[in-house]
Amino acid sequence: MEASFWNDKRPPGVPNEIDLSQYSSIVDVFERSCKKYADRPAFTNMGTTMTYGELERHAAAFAAYLQNHTDLQPGDRIAIQMPNVLQFPVAVFGAIRAGLVVVNTNPLYTAREMRHQFKDSGAKALVFMNVFGHLVEEVLPDTELKYLFEARMGDMHSPIKGLLVNTVVKRVKKMVPSFNLPQAISFKAAIAKTRGQSPKQVARSLEDVAVLQYTGGTTGPSKGAMLTHGNLVANMLQVYANMQQVNAEGKKIMSEEGELIIAPLPLYHIFAFTANCMCMMLAGYHNVLITNPRDIPGFIKELKKYRFSSMVGLNTLFVALMEHPEFKDIDFSNLKGVTSGGTALVKAVAERWESKTGKGIGEGYGLTECSPVVCSSPGDGLQRLGSVGLAVPGTALKVIDDDGNELPIGERGELCVKGPQVMKGYWNRPEATAEIIDAEGWLKTGDIAIIDQDGFVSIVDRKKDLIIVSGFNVYPNEIEDVVSAHAKVANAAAIGVPDERSGEAVKLFVVPSDPSLTVDELKAYCRENFTGYKVPKHYEIRDSLPMTPVGKILRRELRG
Repeated sequence: MEASFWNDKRPPGVPNEIDLSQYSSIVDVFERSCKKYADRPAFTNMGTTMTYGELERHAAAFAAYLQNHTDLQPGDRIAIQMPNVLQFPVAVFGAIRAGLVVVNTNPLYTAREMRHQFKDSGAKALVFMNVFGHLVEEVLPDTELKYLFEARMGDMHSPIKGLLVNTVVKRVKKMVPSFNLPQAISFKAAIAKTRGQSPKQVARSLEDVAVLQYTGGTTGPSKGAMLTHGNLVANMLQVYANMQQVNAEGKKIMSEEGELIIAPLPLYHIFAFTANCMCMMLAGYHNVLITNPRDIPGFIKELKKYRFSSMVGLNTLFVALMEHPEFKDIDFSNLKGVTSGGTALVKAVAERWESKTGKGIGEGYGLTECSPVVCSSPGDGLQRLGSVGLAVPGTALKVIDDDGNELPIGERGELCVKGPQVMKGYWNRPEATAEIIDAEGWLKTGDIAIIDQDGFVSIVDRKKDLIIVSGFNVYPNEIEDVVSAHAKVANAAAIGVPDERSGEAVKLFVVPSDPSLTVDELKAYCRENFTGYKVPKHYEIRDSLPMTPVGKILRRELRG
């Protein structure tokens, strides 16, 4: 369906089109927003708040350091590997202002996963939290990394508080394994050195790549989706357009005066990166960064401090919060709505949340290759359980059969997306790009969907073998390739199985080449080679695996 199909289906206040010509790049959005909202709080973390004006000055200093004290050139890649801390937006916007391409890296990656991403992207610089320094030291010889910026948890706080935070992290919690990287520059010292300096303007157009966002693939190792300035600016404007919805009285649901948004999802993940790091700038909203959302008592303690307007989360998180005895003490009086994304929302969880908070959860849908938002649910009680909502403005969707023919309304088929948020392609992988994006610019999502008469989209199945654990994509091929490299493994297969907490969990089937192989051995090997959400939860040792005549594992038979 063309983008105009949704024109009479959007809630009041939401425009049908976005004007892409109003900004020339992400830097343009950033500089204008920081000027307009200079005195408003931009980000708060661990009790310290940074205004838009301060964010602009810190980012300018980092950009000036990159331009004046390194030989990095526009278009070079810089990896950023940090949890949700104030340094994250400073590093991202500083790097983009210097004309660099940001490579978002999961801080929980193992050395194997880091090595692949740094090598594949050709990253020449890295901003890392010292907690992960030992892994950086391990992978460094295999990469092109030339400049290392070491951040510490307390860097952006007042000197006394910063010292306290860093001491607790290092000495009390013992979270910093020893490492030796004498060439690493302190992130704090780099900013101090060029404080007050303005970076040189770098000509960046909407066509230039701004971010390499890595996503797995059904085949082979993870690939970098090339997200341009235009892709990300378009998606900011699309999400912002949806935030213009008005209620029955004709009043905007989200205030122009600023709203407070809770940000527990990791900023390196494309969902939070676009929503919290990028889009909230257009609106001048205040983001409260939650560094460790797994610490539910700590998270609840933070939530109790604020009358927050909104939160982006996922099923696992909503369940964990509601199970905490102090959930009832949180002030939901200013809650405008909550968005769930990344993984399917369980109906019972959504209903329970609404009964406890008085506000429903609206589901959204997106993928890394679309910067990421494709659909989102309307607010003010118009969302529909089991649907991911309506196409965001300026987006065309269609469902196709196995032969590529477009199907009518109400029929199930593979969902395809066309719009200004669709990536430029995969980094250095033209064949993989051609497989997913056709000559007309339609991107095949691999998800099976139904679009109804009212324009609401429901995702009913997945075409690919993708497993989604707590909103993170896990690709069976990666699990199988790495496990098969174990000396005692002859063959391996991974599938997703339903899991009450995380939506899905990984189940691993293994055919041993050595009868002495134990499940405990496999578990230890997986923990060493995969970041937490990829580690299989269930293990089964078998004599054989179901295969096609050409030796391809039949995962659907393992699913039963």
